[in-house]
Amino acid sequence: MAIIAPVTAHNSSAAFERLLTIMNDLRENCPWDKKQTMESLRHLTIEETYELSDAILDGDMDEIRKELGDIMLHLVFYARIASETNQFTVTDVLNGICDKLINRHPHIYSNVDVNDEEDVKRNWEQIKLKEGNKSVLGGVPASLPALVKAARIQEKVRGVGFDWENKEQVWEKVEEEMQEFKAEYNTESNEAIDREKAEGEFGDLLFSLINYARFININPEDALEKTNRKFIKRFQHLENRAREQGKQLQDMTLAEMDVYWNEAKLL
Repeated sequence: MAIIAPVTAHNSSAAFERLLTIMNDLRENCPWDKKQTMESLRHLTIEETYELSDAILDGDMDEIRKELGDIMLHLVFYARIASETNQFTVTDVLNGICDKLINRHPHIYSNVDVNDEEDVKRNWEQIKLKEGNKSVLGGVPASLPALVKAARIQEKVRGVGFDWENKEQVWEKVEEEMQEFKAEYNTESNEAIDREKAEGEFGDLLFSLINYARFININPEDALEKTNRKFIKRFQHLENRAREQGKQLQDMTLAEMDVYWNEAKLL
């Protein structure tokens, strides 16, 4: 059985080496770790990423530290698995990201001048195309949640100059899409609704709202998640208050529920 010295490393290099040593020991000696594959770890990595996201939104630095550790473990786990079939090692991974960062920051490591972060983003996208990417949008993962994907798409095309000139133009587009959606989904009309067209117009409306959020420096994913959390907190207060009164929500009127909802808004 491997024995790990219970000594905490006091610099980043030593701490990383300690993690690699433990990972190697686990892979060689632990039945669960020996069984894992990249595919079996994938869903766990996604879960860990969402846990980190929750900790960030909560502003819980201790949890952020712990979740970063969990993700770091997954990263070295993938590299260890790949090294077993001579695909690549953790050294290859680290050198690869270092080379990429140096290449994509010529304003730091070469003689390119930039004025602001927008110049940096434009250079980044242009360098990616020179590296062989066929499309500016090629790096947007297909499996991203739609809201996040829309924001990333807009950021990517902005990097090559495909963008509105000012937020007023974007807001005009929001209002235009709102009217088009209303035309397809007018609840006062008795005519049959073309669901496919209505869905398309609603998607266009959401896309334009996300675009406007970008212009006023609001992260739409963060904004919606905070609203989700606010709603959950208020609704759970409503449930708790109803329970205290010996009532079931399904037996209450909307007016009765609104009393507790408005109460929750004051908390």
